[in-house]
Amino acid sequence: MGSMESTSTGRTAAARDRDTEGRARNTRPRDGLGRPLPYGAEGVARQPEGVVRRPEESVAEAQRLLDRGKPFHAHEVFEDAWKSGPERERELWRGLAQLAVGLTHAARGNATGGARLLRRGAGAAQEWAAEAAEDRPHGIDLPGVIAWARELAAEVERGGGPVDAQARAPRLREAS
Repeated sequence: MGSMESTSTGRTAAARDRDTEGRARNTRPRDGLGRPLPYGAEGVARQPEGVVRRPEESVAEAQRLLDRGKPFHAHEVFEDAWKSGPERERELWRGLAQLAVGLTHAARGNATGGARLLRRGAGAAQEWAAEAAEDRPHGIDLPGVIAWARELAAEVERGGGPVDAQARAPRLREAS
């Protein structure tokens, strides 16, 4: 049997937060960029997990969160779409989730991780578009989003510290 490791909050590893099915779930509050805060701290409301939305609703909800400077929360919306959507679109949603996480890392000041995830997400979206022969699924401007991600990745690598997630949020759909 393993030992009970004490955490900085005095909780033990065996007392990890768990959901009703016994899976580990961190219930610590989080800030607007998804960073865990100490238990009892005032955090930002979390995105509910496992929400099944129509693709257009996922895009609209993710854009709303991105526009509010909450790319971590937008990534959770994309993750739900990735997990609940049709198999043929999973790589599209996974790529979009990676882009949102890349922006999250860039906003947190993690230039290496931010640039890497922005490029990985852009590559996944581009590969999906080529295989599906579609560059505007559900109204998403994939060429524009891919260009945004690569431009931001290069900017983040040039330095200058954390980016403003709200100011640098992508436009998922072309302005009409």
